[in-house]
Amino acid sequence: MRTKVMGIVNVTPDSFSDGGLFYRPEQALARAMNMVGEGADIIDLGGESTRPGATPLGWREEWSRLEPVLSALAGRTDVPISVDTYHPETAERAVASGAAIVNCVYSEPIARMAEICASGGAELVMPASCADEIARRFPSLGVYLDPMIGFGTTRDDDLALLRSIGELAKRGRVLVGASRKRIVKKLTGEKLTGKNLGGNLGIAAWCALNGAHVVRVHDVRETVQAMRVISALMDA
Repeated sequence: MRTKVMGIVNVTPDSFSDGGLFYRPEQALARAMNMVGEGADIIDLGGESTRPGATPLGWREEWSRLEPVLSALAGRTDVPISVDTYHPETAERAVASGAAIVNCVYSEPIARMAEICASGGAELVMPASCADEIARRFPSLGVYLDPMIGFGTTRDDDLALLRSIGELAKRGRVLVGASRKRIVKKLTGEKLTGKNLGGNLGIAAWCALNGAHVVRVHDVRETVQAMRVISALMDA
């Protein structure tokens, strides 16, 4: 099985990874369609930056950023669309508007997110620490387990999480989002944002070799190529 590639589209003015290059709806839509052309298996839309010190958004502002992009994208591609949010109000509207996946990085709203996804026929990306509870309450819900690289963790914590992916993959489908995060810069020593492609690909390859189902990345074309090579070698 080839590890799937989820392409990140930040509909934000203050993203740590791309500097708000795709904040306007037409820019975000073009970016998403480029990723589809590059081979992305899933497109992940985010309306709020998760960079350290970012100002939290209310759901109304978040949805005002996401809605025009989601509506336009859903009408132009069959590639599943994920919405990255911790607001149940946004998740509910996104699923009703065609999102196939809700990507929630916080544990507090997970039970409500699971209800929304279960009733709307969507899947849920959630912190791996929530897996047992959600599996008991929603046994038929499609879920992805996120080891949560870079969320309040140190370099050593992140390395331990990456090393644990093989064990985590025995429990379910694993989705790893480490692209352009602090751990990559610390491992490579490269300080410039966007200049860590080799480090990002190294982590994606490690995840694939250890059974990750999805890698969430900014550099779609290069990651898709790497995943195809790894898949061919493993199949052989």
